Amino acid sequence: MSDAGSLTPKEPFSLKKWLGRRKVQRTIIIISFMFIPVLLLFTFTYLPFFNMIRFSLYDMKYIGSRTFVGLDNYMEVLTRKDILQTFKLSLYYMGASIIQLALALYFATLLSFKTKAGGFFKGAIFFPYLVCGIAVGFIFKFFYTRGFVLDTVLSWIGVSTDSLPYWLKDTKINNYSLAATSIWRYMGQNMVLFIGAIMSVDNDLYEASGLDGANRWQQFRYIIMPSIQTIIMLNLILSITGSLSAFEPPFVITGGTFGTSTYFLMMHNIAHRYQKVGLASAMAVFLMIIIVIVTILQRVGFSLAGDNDSDVSKKTARKLGKKEGTK
Repeated sequence: MSDAGSLTPKEPFSLKKWLGRRKVQRTIIIISFMFIPVLLLFTFTYLPFFNMIRFSLYDMKYIGSRTFVGLDNYMEVLTRKDILQTFKLSLYYMGASIIQLALALYFATLLSFKTKAGGFFKGAIFFPYLVCGIAVGFIFKFFYTRGFVLDTVLSWIGVSTDSLPYWLKDTKINNYSLAATSIWRYMGQNMVLFIGAIMSVDNDLYEASGLDGANRWQQFRYIIMPSIQTIIMLNLILSITGSLSAFEPPFVITGGTFGTSTYFLMMHNIAHRYQKVGLASAMAVFLMIIIVIVTILQRVGFSLAGDNDSDVSKKTARKLGKKEGTK
């Protein structure tokens, strides 16, 4: 008798059963969760980015003919005085960002420990960050307007209104006024990041250094600062890159008049008011290159300045506490 009759016929392939397998379903879910975000990222980020680079090589408007000009738009960015002037204005916002980080670190250090009404102060300092940037612009527009809030408050302490400058028109002071708005708005955000980093520091380090006579300043210098160095670097990078792309304060408060037009605001006007899309695209690419270079320089600078390790050993904390305590 042949063995052929004893062989069971092979079952036909069933797509329904194949899709019902647990392993297949898991694979499909993984691929779906990977494909959809990648598709969205490519569609709304990478594709517009590569198109922007392509547009920067043309003399073009949003609608109409295009003329290939190569790197002429980039040369114009580097030679136009009004565009180069905007980089000087970024220094005002960079200075404000340094002040902002210093204040945020100061308040974060205070509020990370037991403080009366600490929750209230945390909320009060963080609240401006929750306000829309356009709304912040309108708030400070009325705050700085002649005879309004700031002038009224100064008059209460005896300052003559006639001796006060025009905070938004005087070219010697208006950029300082605009940069100060970023301190008020973003200090709370950085403070919360610093508080989270400080709260992650091992309490045993404070106890060990306290037993050896270290005061609060010594604990801040030798324990807190090295432990949150990574967060400080991150906030510094974000603040400086944000300074290069400042837009909302001059756009809402002054409209870029009286010498307050920043690089980002001028790029916006060139693209939408003057319809020079190619030049504006070149400015955007140039700004991205500057931000990348600044980020790399900051990381290299921090790595050369000290050890990137964020942990401070108890032995080191004790030694430093004794050293400072004997002074």
